Amino acid sequence: MNDRRKNNKNAPQPGGDEVEVETIAETENYIAWLSHEPDGETVYHLELGAVTLHFFREEFQEVLDLIAEAGDALA
Repeated sequence: MNDRRKNNKNAPQPGGDEVEVETIAETENYIAWLSHEPDGETVYHLELGAVTLHFFREEFQEVLDLIAEAGDALA
């Protein structure tokens, strides 16, 4: 994936703050990445085609639980 977030530890941001980002997982079409914001918050991002979803830690954990439960239901 040709994207500035991928393994870019110090992406310049407007206002001069630097945000550390890292790729969590990637497939041919999707990517999960996180950003460490200047205020200390970690934000999780899921890029699913033309849609990007942004989550705080607790929200992302709930999404992971939902996906695991859905997978269990289909197994």
